[in-house]
Amino acid sequence: MVTSPDEARLAHLRRLRLAKDVMDRDWAEPLDLDAVAAHAGYSRYHFIRAFKGAYGSTPGQYLTRRRIERAEELLRSANLSVTEICSLVGFSSLGTFSTSFKKQTGLTPSAYRDRYVGRAAGVIPGCYAMLWYGGRDAPARIGGAEDSNS
Repeated sequence: MVTSPDEARLAHLRRLRLAKDVMDRDWAEPLDLDAVAAHAGYSRYHFIRAFKGAYGSTPGQYLTRRRIERAEELLRSANLSVTEICSLVGFSSLGTFSTSFKKQTGLTPSAYRDRYVGRAAGVIPGCYAMLWYGGRDAPARIGGAEDSNS
């Protein structure tokens, strides 16, 4: 069956969207780039190039951005330490988390909290937030900036 260039482009974007959906759903979990690329039907390196071409950032950069967005929400709304939030959003290193957070927001996590605390609907008790996000016993997760080559 012969397809037009437009149909081929749409099929390509649909496959990339499948992989992006996996990343959007499992953002806090350790993600294997090869497995995510397989959702799109691509090899690891072709997937990185195709993803960047379609979305303007590498999969690792996209995942880091998503994790920082979730951390911003938790810093505004949950009574958790920066270290707890770091772990809950999928970073394995507090230093990597803090550096990535400051790069994206212009503020350290603590400075962000100081500036924006109380602007959310209400502060969620830390114990509830920990239960919702998997608790203290959740397995260590891979940090986004460590995957920036991906």
